[in-house]
Amino acid sequence: MFGIGGGELIFIIFIALMLFGSDKIPDIARTMGKAMAQLKNATNEIKSEIQKGVEANGIDTSMKELTSSFTDEVEKVKSNLDSNMLPEVTKAKEDIEDLTGPIKRQL
Repeated sequence: MFGIGGGELIFIIFIALMLFGSDKIPDIARTMGKAMAQLKNATNEIKSEIQKGVEANGIDTSMKELTSSFTDEVEKVKSNLDSNMLPEVTKAKEDIEDLTGPIKRQL
């Protein structure tokens, strides 16, 4: 939990007890819990407002269309390269293997 070990956690609890006393610790924990809940609610509200704005402006659908068309174009280029460059790539690979063959054997 946050990179804190068991011994360190016990030490922190001990220091908190010494500073605040055993009667105030539950109140402090309750207050921190409420603050965390409010922070979570505020974060969720901000996320929902951003999502509503994105949907209202149509950015969500245009981004999906853009990414799908980009993916299609990338696939077309890859297939063209594979079909057009396959003999050259295979020959270059064989040439490299011929050059590095003796080096690999020496190691």
